[in-house]
Amino acid sequence: QVHLVEFGGGLVQAGGSLRLSCAASGRTFSMYHMGWFRQAPGKQRDFVAGITWNGGDTEYADSVKGRFTISRDNAKSTVYLQMNSLKFEDTAFYYCAADWAGDGTNWFPHNEKQYDYWGQGTQVTVSS
Repeated sequence: QVHLVEFGGGLVQAGGSLRLSCAASGRTFSMYHMGWFRQAPGKQRDFVAGITWNGGDTEYADSVKGRFTISRDNAKSTVYLQMNSLKFEDTAFYYCAADWAGDGTNWFPHNEKQYDYWGQGTQVTVSS
């Protein structure tokens, strides 16, 4: 069992920055690939960014490439999402998720069905 808690959401003006954190507790954090997803009101939940268990590979949605950066600190059992140059359309509820890497399956960070655990989410609101 892994418990995920997101921090760092809030209200920011367009062009500003926020850093989201997701703290994990429970099973060994370093054995999980991690991902960030977001869901705007009335829309489906979409992939934002993913990172492999050791941080060796990352993946981003086209809409955030060049603006967002995912990283992790396994010693702190935390994954981060640095969001720069925020746009109004980045407004959403942001979730982190954990995908068990120990089963040897291929990494498909965009596929939310790959993920075993989800946090409660944190709201990000970008004012135009």
